[in-house]
Amino acid sequence: MRSIFFTLPCFLLLLGTPGQAQEPLLTKDEAIALVLESNLGIKVAQNTRKIDENNANILNSGYLPTVTGNAGGSIDVQNTEGQLASGDSRRADGAETRRYNASVSVNYTLFDGLGRYYNYKSFKERSQQSELEVRQTIENTILQLFTVYYEASRLTENTKNLEQALEISKQRLRRARYQFEYGQNTGLDVLNAEVDINTDSINLLNSRQLLRNTMRDLNLILNRELSEVFVTDTTVNFVPGLQMENMHNEAKENNVRIKINEKGMNINKLNIKAARSAFLPTIGLTGTYGWNESNNNSPLAFLIQNTATGVTGAVNLTWNLFDGGRAITGIKNVKIGYENQELLMKQVEQEVERDIRNAWDSYTNTLYVLEVQKKNLQTNQNNFNRTDERYKLGQVTSIEFRQAQLNLLNAELAESQAKYNAKLAELQMLQISGQLLNVDF
Repeated sequence: MRSIFFTLPCFLLLLGTPGQAQEPLLTKDEAIALVLESNLGIKVAQNTRKIDENNANILNSGYLPTVTGNAGGSIDVQNTEGQLASGDSRRADGAETRRYNASVSVNYTLFDGLGRYYNYKSFKERSQQSELEVRQTIENTILQLFTVYYEASRLTENTKNLEQALEISKQRLRRARYQFEYGQNTGLDVLNAEVDINTDSINLLNSRQLLRNTMRDLNLILNRELSEVFVTDTTVNFVPGLQMENMHNEAKENNVRIKINEKGMNINKLNIKAARSAFLPTIGLTGTYGWNESNNNSPLAFLIQNTATGVTGAVNLTWNLFDGGRAITGIKNVKIGYENQELLMKQVEQEVERDIRNAWDSYTNTLYVLEVQKKNLQTNQNNFNRTDERYKLGQVTSIEFRQAQLNLLNAELAESQAKYNAKLAELQMLQISGQLLNVDF
């Protein structure tokens, strides 16, 4: 019967301190550089910005003239018969006439009611808005990156704490076995120790699995091979000197959502002005250089060959006095669009106001919780050290020792969780205030 106390599943023995090759450290700066270079969402946003930059180019403004080249040729074969003034008649069968022409035309709009001017400015505003959208994508991606990065760091710390807990449980089992061998306790202490080792081993296995899954999530954000192995930095540094008033003012000035909506309002203003150009005339210039040649082998033709070249120019004015009301309807619609943009702007400002206040409260609360958990961890560490000494002297039971061990483990996990919660709350507040890209991580 005694042999059952000395048997453990093989997989539990392997959970001690596994021999693994040293994995490379993925620093925060390296993670940021990788995500800016390789993240697919950021690349899509940057390509969209390039499209808007192309649209804002002078080549898409309507300010440049258009040049058109035309060329053509024809062959005409006819049977003709004619009578001369002398009374003689002549007949030509299969008389062939060849005609050739070529021309180059230039068209330029001098004035179109300022429509192209406001459209060009609207393209410029849209290009700047697109840059802000890229910044928004980068901010969201970096926040997502560090949410996963710090989760990997937290799980790394948890795994180490669980490994230490398992090692403590193994030492306790060895002590219980020796005491049982020398008749100092019953087999119940050995059984309890084995049960606790099973529990610690399962917790460790689950933590390692969660860590591997999180590493794959991080590789996905970085657009790397999912099987890439690395370790994350568990050091957390907080930005010093943050104040609510400053964060509130920064949010009003630099929040990317507010900036994007400001550009949207500017675009709608320009759209109203561009729509009004429909009530004004359009003045344009046209110029053409042409060449024409005709060859006729008919004996009845007055000219056998005729060649002409020349330049023509014209100024034209077009004024659409009434288009059935489409221009009026268009102006009304763009004005409504501007009103909607104003309402959306007010909504965004209120949401940002709420978000920055909530983020500040969350940030200060998590910092307070972190300080409490640090003190709690120290208290539980001291309690476990004293309990461990008394357990070795036989002054406390194995149940009391296990409770002190669990209290310490829970305190370590809670302190780690509080640390990363506080850092993520800080990053969320910095994003809302528009300062996320201006701080060290």
